[in-house]
Amino acid sequence: MGLTLFVALVIHAMLILGVGFNFENPKKQPAADRTLEILVVRHADKREPPKESDFLAQLSQQGGGTERERIKPTVQASPQAALTAPQPAPEQQPAAAPPPEPARELLTQQQPAERKVRISESRKPVKVRKQKVNADQLLASTSREIDRLTAQLDRKNRARAKWQRHKKLTASTREYKYANYLDAWVRKVERIGNLNYPDEARRRKLYGNLILHVALLPDGSVKEINVKKSSGHKLLDDAAIRIVRLASPFAAFPPGIRKETDVLDIIRTWQFRNNNQLSSSK
Repeated sequence: MGLTLFVALVIHAMLILGVGFNFENPKKQPAADRTLEILVVRHADKREPPKESDFLAQLSQQGGGTERERIKPTVQASPQAALTAPQPAPEQQPAAAPPPEPARELLTQQQPAERKVRISESRKPVKVRKQKVNADQLLASTSREIDRLTAQLDRKNRARAKWQRHKKLTASTREYKYANYLDAWVRKVERIGNLNYPDEARRRKLYGNLILHVALLPDGSVKEINVKKSSGHKLLDDAAIRIVRLASPFAAFPPGIRKETDVLDIIRTWQFRNNNQLSSSK
């Protein structure tokens, strides 16, 4: 009896120690063990349904093939379904809100007014400055043109003076045709001079002699008058020049003088005497 009890205790201890219990956490179980695989059969099989099934489906179908392992059949999506699959609509960007209408109207009303004022203020001084510049340029151009014409005229006069034939007549001239013309010229100057003797010289009792150069042209007009030697009194020098001007024009050159002379240079000494008479010394 005691031996039997001891053997029973040993057997129960072995069973208790050898057998263990393992409680698995359902949360740690792989996802593949927790999924339910269902096949969708497109065509029903008219044959007798199999006694054992490997997969779940809405219709019975008997598999075929040569594979020994159980392979899950796959179903390809139809091309029409792929083509007609709805595409995600593109996101529409929100349109920019247009500026407020009152602000735009305000700008269109104010900007032209500011631009007109700015243009009118800036153009006014520019226009005046432009007219001033044009006037200055015109004046400068006119002045340059006058200088050019004057220089051209002087060159022509100098060139003409070079080829002009001059004849000098003095008190010692004895050639008849010139001496006769010179004598008539002196008499006329003395006559006009005594008729227009300067009153200031008479009152101040100014007397003196001066040498005067008078150039005559073929028509008898005076080309120029120069005082070669002064009397010492400007009043008498100016009076002599004025008397010659009053006596001109003189007689034209005779044909004998004209054909060989262009300018007659008459150089004479004039005397303002103490008896208030004008005369030319021989």
